[in-house]
Amino acid sequence: MQAEHETADAILADEFDIGAIPPGFADDPFPTYRALLRHAPVKRFADGSVMLSCYSDLARVYRDTKAFSSDKKVEFLPKFGQTPLYEHHTTSLVFNDPPLHTRVRKIMMGALTPRAISAMEPGLIALVDGLLDRMEERGSVDLIEDYASAIPVEVIGNLFVMPHEERGPLRDWSLAILGALEPTLSPEQHERGNRAVIEFKAYLADLAARRRATPGDPATDVLTRLMAGNEGEQLSDVELLQNCIFILNAGHETTTNLIGNALHELLQWPDEKARLHADPAMIDTAVDEFLRFQSPNQLGNRMTTQDVSFDGKTIVAGTRIHLAIGAANRDPAQFDQPDRLDLARKPNRHLAFAQGPHLCAGFSLARMEGRIAISRFLERFPNYRADGAARRTGRVRFRGFANLPARVI
Repeated sequence: MQAEHETADAILADEFDIGAIPPGFADDPFPTYRALLRHAPVKRFADGSVMLSCYSDLARVYRDTKAFSSDKKVEFLPKFGQTPLYEHHTTSLVFNDPPLHTRVRKIMMGALTPRAISAMEPGLIALVDGLLDRMEERGSVDLIEDYASAIPVEVIGNLFVMPHEERGPLRDWSLAILGALEPTLSPEQHERGNRAVIEFKAYLADLAARRRATPGDPATDVLTRLMAGNEGEQLSDVELLQNCIFILNAGHETTTNLIGNALHELLQWPDEKARLHADPAMIDTAVDEFLRFQSPNQLGNRMTTQDVSFDGKTIVAGTRIHLAIGAANRDPAQFDQPDRLDLARKPNRHLAFAQGPHLCAGFSLARMEGRIAISRFLERFPNYRADGAARRTGRVRFRGFANLPARVI
């Protein structure tokens, strides 16, 4: 029986192709990840690209920005052409190397200070409690539409001091732009993503013009702070708009996924749910475990700038590298019983926020949102239950739910 299982795993790893994602993978990629970790931790695809699955290999890539470039100009030009999507994804912080990455990150971190994030906590608690009140009145809710996605939209909107009546399009713009990062892209997704970049840029240009006329408090207004720059460094107009889009998008979908995935997993692991409800102080380790167990961002990418070797296999310069974050966060070489949700897990050096120079700039904000959203929900509704079929987004790179119907009691 064990031999048959090993054979099936070996076949699964051998047949997997990032360019032709098999049916069902987006719903449950973990059998494939386990097979890759065991049988093909360095997996070469027909297009010449390579997927890395081991935790230690991803950690090495994150640390070495010279051998593994984040610059996506060469990779994204054939995919997007000279389009608004190409301009956005090759100007934003995450897809660039030093010196641009260093300069933009320095300015951005100057805006996302501990003081600015701490100042947001009372407003975040009020927002969460208001959403919980409305859900309690209704009883039957969608944990994504009515809760998980509503929180980061408001948080990011508040960071940019956006008028509330102007926040409606943010989620659709975000989903369209990030959806274009999937391994395969349909013409409809391409068109939708380009339209979203155009509309988003136009809105932000208008918002920036209003803010220049009436600046906000740079200690709490991220847009004012980004326009002002930091220690003599300033963003060009294009860099400003594209990195505002990046902050708004990065802070939206991944946090939505963190909260939604966590509330779903608590229903799958009732003993862990009871454990967290009995000991609310465990929320910090719980958030990290949710991030590890169902990483909101499942895939990363790099390009080799020189010949490198993994597991005795040489990978030549100019090779596209797929980083299987979801697999690395279940690597048994790094995590004891990796397929078990353990909300008190320590240590838990997961890669959900990456590592090294590309450590997620908003990780403190995301942790705070997850901590408050999950803990206050569970305190209010410890006996919530599923109320229909959950529906995932169908995305491979970003793992989350489109709908999560529940009954809050």
